[in-house]
Amino acid sequence: MVDVLIVGGGPAGITAAVYAARAGLSTMILERMGVGGQAATTYEIENWPGNTLISGFDFSSNLEKHAKAVGSQLVYGDVTEFELGGKVKKVHTAKETYEARAVVLAMGAERRLLGAAGEKEFTGRGVSYCATCDGNFFRQKAVAVVGGGNSAVEDAIYLANICEKVSIIHRRDQFRAEGYLQRKLDGLSNVEKIFDTGVERIEGENAVTGLALKNSKTGETRELPVAGVFIAVGTRPRTELLADVLPLDKGGYVDADESCITPLPGVFVAGDIRQKALRQLVTAAADGANAANAAIHYLN
Repeated sequence: MVDVLIVGGGPAGITAAVYAARAGLSTMILERMGVGGQAATTYEIENWPGNTLISGFDFSSNLEKHAKAVGSQLVYGDVTEFELGGKVKKVHTAKETYEARAVVLAMGAERRLLGAAGEKEFTGRGVSYCATCDGNFFRQKAVAVVGGGNSAVEDAIYLANICEKVSIIHRRDQFRAEGYLQRKLDGLSNVEKIFDTGVERIEGENAVTGLALKNSKTGETRELPVAGVFIAVGTRPRTELLADVLPLDKGGYVDADESCITPLPGVFVAGDIRQKALRQLVTAAADGANAANAAIHYLN
């Protein structure tokens, strides 16, 4: 049994681990896939203080190195059940049960499905949710990105460097992405912007060959030939297993304030699964520090 078990190895979870370990508590990070969370699949990060530019890979590597440097233990597994009501908290995976005196929940968020016909059928065969993971498969080919936020525009910028043409499709009349990203996008000659348009259907036989599009204002339909489509239409919190454990809002986010304290004694929440106005790397890290601080006070 450890003092603090942190579920999730993104910026929130790693920050919590660093603060808890530096306070002399035995600390374990339980991560599903790899340290870094969504940051690990981000091409470039330009809004982390102290780094004008750092790749998502390097950023995530630094997180892991820091956690290990302060003595945090890192283990991998996909959580199947939480038992958080007792004094000893239990987190189950398919192979192990981990026990702790306090738990910080920092599972983060994952990309939402688009909901278009053919999406599930062609996932892994032209439909992707990670441009930095799969973009190289479409080198010198035409691809599409669906979405209008930071992630979508970042994906389009990344793909424009390796693909022949990138069409970015957004259902509204303007992007929601930050201005500096939009200015970068404007400077790319092989990017086509398609506004007020939705994807009706993802088409293909053995793999994606195109998209059926519909303009929401004119009703006009068109076919867009592409070899791949990258979905970036927002995220959803990874809180399915918490539905009967903690109070969640309508969006599935844990209802907790800046203290990161939940109604369950010894259970704290940090990062993108917490209800808040702004979800960024720095706000995730701030949550991690607050959650660790609350856990330290609880255990003392």
